Amino acid sequence: MNKIISQIIFFGIGILALLGIINSPAALLLGFIFAFIFAHPYEEQSQKTISYLLKIAVVGLGFGMFIKQTLETGKEGLSLTFFSIIITVSLGILLSRLFKIDLKLGHLITSGTAICGGSAIATVAPVIKADAKTISIALGIVFLLNSIALFVFPPLGHYFDLSQNQFGLWCAVAIHDTSSVVGAALGYGDEALRIATTVKLSRTLWIIPLSILSMFVFKTKGEKIKIPYFIGLFILAILLNSSHILPTFITDNIVLISKRLLVLTLFLVGTTISFKDLKATGYKPILLAVILWVTISVFALVYITNFSI
Repeated sequence: MNKIISQIIFFGIGILALLGIINSPAALLLGFIFAFIFAHPYEEQSQKTISYLLKIAVVGLGFGMFIKQTLETGKEGLSLTFFSIIITVSLGILLSRLFKIDLKLGHLITSGTAICGGSAIATVAPVIKADAKTISIALGIVFLLNSIALFVFPPLGHYFDLSQNQFGLWCAVAIHDTSSVVGAALGYGDEALRIATTVKLSRTLWIIPLSILSMFVFKTKGEKIKIPYFIGLFILAILLNSSHILPTFITDNIVLISKRLLVLTLFLVGTTISFKDLKATGYKPILLAVILWVTISVFALVYITNFSI
């Protein structure tokens, strides 16, 4: 009986997300509440669905962008991205040794914070030959902070009176996962959403040099590096939109559907948070993640408010 009830509620919230009745923070919060009260009826399927839905949603958002604006945005965020990654990775390696944390766990947390959350962790993990438990703990910690960011960043953006351009840049650099980056920017404005998505995806490409660095640090050989191919589809969508081949009403609806798919994705992310695993982790890995997150957030905010438009 409980399983039937959980299935009904699970699908009910999913439908609300797709209909646009709930927003990004509400979807994530409902996911948390669901995970706390019920046993997940589709845990394994949800993990796979999150990855696919996020990629589809991001590609769809490309139909609301234009190539000239995208290139300008990518150029503006390049130096900030470079310096923030260098600072985060260097500090992560140092603190992992200082706190005497398992080096592979510390490296995965650092990678997730520096680049793009779960995607970076999933890419780097096989390169350094991390075991399943280490990967699970790193994902849990990063997803938790990632989720907190979705609620905290928009109010902070208004408090610091950030423009949409500034807020989009800040989200792209300081929030771990693409889902929460886009989710936070979604409610701040269309300009913030465009900038956040573009800079975050250009940031994702840094997975490749980070993976190569990881191979040298952990002295591993023969492991394949996964390239995020969906970024190519995102660029293709921008090019199609810029060429005006498709009617505006079609591209507008693709963007609308993509935004709603993103809200559904955030609900699914919320349902996969394991509070039991996080509790069993201990405080040091969480402390490492928080310090890295605060450092990159403060650095990015200072940089943006002083050097960006």
